[in-house]
Amino acid sequence: MSVDDPTQGNNSWTVANSAALYGLDRWGEPYFSTNARGHVLVQPRGDRGGSLDLVELVQELQSRSLNLPLLIRFDDILEDRLERLHGAFEHAIAQYGYSGRYQGVFPVKCNQQRHVVEQLVESGRRWHFGLEAGSKAELLIALSLVNDPEALLICNGYKDQRYIETAILARRLGRQPVVVIEQPDEVERIIRSSREIGAAPIIGVRAKLTTRSTGRWGSSVGEHAKFGLSVPDLLSTVEALREADLLGDLRLMHFHIGSQINDIAVLKDALQEAGQLYVELTKLGAPMGYLDVGGGLGVDYDGSRTASAASTNYTLQNYANDVVATVRECCEPHGIDMPILVSESGRAIASHFSILVFDVLGAGAVPGIVPKQTEDEPLTVRNLRETLAVIMATANGPDADGSYLQEAWNDAVKFKDDALAAFRLGYMSLPERVMAEQLTWACAEAIMSRLVCSTTIPDDLRDLKAVLASTYYANLSIFRSAPDTWAIEQLFPIMPIHRLNEEPTRLGHFADLTCDSDGKLARFIGDGQSKPLLELHNLHKGEAYMIGMFLGGAYQEVMGNLHNLFGSTNAVHIRLAPGGGYQVDHVVRGNTNSDVLKAMEHNPELLLERLRIASEVAIQQGELKINDACRLMDHLEASLRQTTYLQ
Repeated sequence: MSVDDPTQGNNSWTVANSAALYGLDRWGEPYFSTNARGHVLVQPRGDRGGSLDLVELVQELQSRSLNLPLLIRFDDILEDRLERLHGAFEHAIAQYGYSGRYQGVFPVKCNQQRHVVEQLVESGRRWHFGLEAGSKAELLIALSLVNDPEALLICNGYKDQRYIETAILARRLGRQPVVVIEQPDEVERIIRSSREIGAAPIIGVRAKLTTRSTGRWGSSVGEHAKFGLSVPDLLSTVEALREADLLGDLRLMHFHIGSQINDIAVLKDALQEAGQLYVELTKLGAPMGYLDVGGGLGVDYDGSRTASAASTNYTLQNYANDVVATVRECCEPHGIDMPILVSESGRAIASHFSILVFDVLGAGAVPGIVPKQTEDEPLTVRNLRETLAVIMATANGPDADGSYLQEAWNDAVKFKDDALAAFRLGYMSLPERVMAEQLTWACAEAIMSRLVCSTTIPDDLRDLKAVLASTYYANLSIFRSAPDTWAIEQLFPIMPIHRLNEEPTRLGHFADLTCDSDGKLARFIGDGQSKPLLELHNLHKGEAYMIGMFLGGAYQEVMGNLHNLFGSTNAVHIRLAPGGGYQVDHVVRGNTNSDVLKAMEHNPELLLERLRIASEVAIQQGELKINDACRLMDHLEASLRQTTYLQ
């Protein structure tokens, strides 16, 4: 038997209650909402029409042998993000009478997946949208994909001679690579390469600003920033380029004040400083023409619209307005032509377009079952039974006596401690210890059931629901699919994608498949601050319980690792179909066990052969039957072909 269940749901619960509870009505706008069935609804084109039931979509994809965990990428959202970014700058340019224009680039490091980058290049063609590369490999991607002669290829990162020469020669292919000088020693390499080839690249300089940023990436700016030229370095670079007759190729100034800028005031200060540096470079004789404001355009992960680490206190339009207005204010008084504005907004473009959906394998919780009474029970067990009886006799509802229940809980904790002490000293058997623990948690559940509607809850009992929290075992690897939650405590919206018309009556967190105590999701969006537990539903036997992690399209797909050899998940690209419904544009199969073994330089065929030989030896010794050996080898061969996740 069990005590009164404190997890009985509220019959008046609605999907609107769930949307408010999980913050969906704040961070989800305009792409995610709910429908009357209690499912998450995806509007890939925002408020321009068209929607998909996420649960139905997942079920139909599963019928195509795309098992969970599954990464669903909505290319329409990617295109919509581009439209909104350009629309915001176009509106600001018109509002402030800015004589220049906007031309953005996408930083490839944000998501290097081929279909993602290809989609961005194709969708951004009408705006001459370009790419930013931070390595040789990324430069190769950018050069091969961007064939628009007006689109920019911003070349950042460390650069050796070959990198620079590649950029110079690529201009003859009709590309526009801009080699951004980020270290003083790159100046000499650019000069030497230009002389050897007899041509120069389009040159940019990255400035170290004194403006201090906020949040996790605040240290990425200032005098000790990893990249950029100090003001003295800027001046010496101009003179070195002038002496080499390359000053006429200096066309761009770049700065970056960190990812996920949460406070618009920081951006305004940086823009003022950068704008003045741009003006001074022009006065020194550089033709200039482009001002690259870098990345940092933030995402409101928790929907609070504040300057917290997981939010922003500005909108996309606020951002564009401040960039346009501040640069104009810097250039206009000096009669300087207003530059073409460039931004490298990766997070703000890519975060919304993918959803990671995973299933729950099971849940573990403290045992609240009341054990049957036996003869000769230890005194501590009898005391716990009496305490439970007292709690059960206490009035239920808003008039529940909180102080009386607090005293009862104190007694239960004391009796449990006495039982543990007796067990350690050998005076209590294991079955008797189990009874003591079960009765303790039964007391906790009974207390919670009486405090659900109470208006006066003692402080010590407010955390009791957390004590009863469950661990939900998730079919995924945090280190593969959500590394930032572990590495930098990034907060992502996480919620069930169905049963939203039912009240979630349990608190829990998620443990992943890895053999690592850090493999868990235990920080969730709360009311203005994070919380360690999430409201979840009881699991129903034989029914899937599906969870979605949202706004993870930036960095998570490319920074994950093979911890415990869990590989990439299945991924699918979805687009709304012209006549309604959807079409599957691309399917990217996740790593198999064979794939991850090869990545670690193991030979799957050799592993199989070793095990085949071992099975033959076991057959000869009479320890393994031939049929069982065949079955074992069949399992091993099938496992090599299958995904690394549970099926």
